[in-house]
Amino acid sequence: MIEKHPMQLQEMLAANITAVRGRIAEAAERAGRNPEEITLVAVSKTKPVELVKIAYNLYSLHDSHSGVTDFGENRVQEALPKIAEFSPPGIRWHMIGHLQSNKAGKVVGAFTCVHSVDNLHLAQTLERHAARLNLRQPVLLQVNVSGEGSKEGMAVAELPALARQIVALPHLEVQGLMTVAPLVHDPEEVRPVFHSLRELRDRLRDEVPESSWHHLSMGMTDDYCVAIEEGATIVRIGRAIFGERVYHT
Repeated sequence: MIEKHPMQLQEMLAANITAVRGRIAEAAERAGRNPEEITLVAVSKTKPVELVKIAYNLYSLHDSHSGVTDFGENRVQEALPKIAEFSPPGIRWHMIGHLQSNKAGKVVGAFTCVHSVDNLHLAQTLERHAARLNLRQPVLLQVNVSGEGSKEGMAVAELPALARQIVALPHLEVQGLMTVAPLVHDPEEVRPVFHSLRELRDRLRDEVPESSWHHLSMGMTDDYCVAIEEGATIVRIGRAIFGERVYHT
């Protein structure tokens, strides 16, 4: 339930997005990078579609600094009604959460990119549905760099072999890698995770040259500046834009 007046929400989102883009630019400058290389994905999970509309309209009505066009969702059943209600030209929806194979058919074609391809079976299932629709589905391969048991993703050791098989699937467009770093108080603690993902990407560019391996989707509200310094091309920001998440039981 949105309790604030729409103008208050617009001002809040504009201020939050502008602040995040400012920090993105600062982190990029420290790393000698162009901030235009970095895509801001506003994570809208648990948030009503009205907030997505406001954030998108800020982009289209004002300027790219105070709005966004890329939105990330974790759950298929929550995302699809939002996509059905709001899919204007230029919007890009990203599936960033764990995806079960039995829901792959609902995801293909609905999302601009699936960040969370974490096993060969899921990739083959996405391939089958993409072939049926005669399209190429952009995907990222999720890697469990930290080795945490609670994290989804391919193991670092198995990544090269799996990457070769997935890149060979004709209806998937593998664009890079994704990881979720451990939750820590000091973002410097997870710098090695982001650095390792970049090194993995660089290794795959040599070993599996059939894909460009352009994207590194890494970094969230608490650590995205460090991720950018380590090479992130996509950051997934929820709380810093929309505020604390609201979970419904």
